[in-house]
Amino acid sequence: MNKNTVYDCTIIKLDKHHSDRKGNITVVENNKDIPFEVRRTYYLYDVPSGESRGSHAHKELSQLIIAASGSFTVTLDDGNVKRTFLLNRPNQGLYVLPGIWRDLDDFSSGSVCLVLASHEYDEVDYIRDYDSFLKFKQK
Repeated sequence: MNKNTVYDCTIIKLDKHHSDRKGNITVVENNKDIPFEVRRTYYLYDVPSGESRGSHAHKELSQLIIAASGSFTVTLDDGNVKRTFLLNRPNQGLYVLPGIWRDLDDFSSGSVCLVLASHEYDEVDYIRDYDSFLKFKQK
């Protein structure tokens, strides 16, 4: 898991079903629309202007990060290369693999960040210190 790079992470386009009278719906199904089974779902909202979220990596957990409303940026870092993604469409998600540091910034007013995760919460899986992350990547 520590060998994943930012180039292994990608935007996944999710099916959007549109009706002129009823709006849009996007469905996400385990192991069909995304390459893992969702074991945990959470969302971030009311993030104050100028604040950041994330600033950690996971040893085993994969995520699909979706801008359910509004927009924000996600910067991924594999210890060598950084890539920044603007998320602003609810039918697209950023697939983040284990061993990738992530920072979420630039939240627009009213934005909602929906996260689908491959594992339940486990503090042992988190790497919250950047120097520890770099050591993990060198293993």
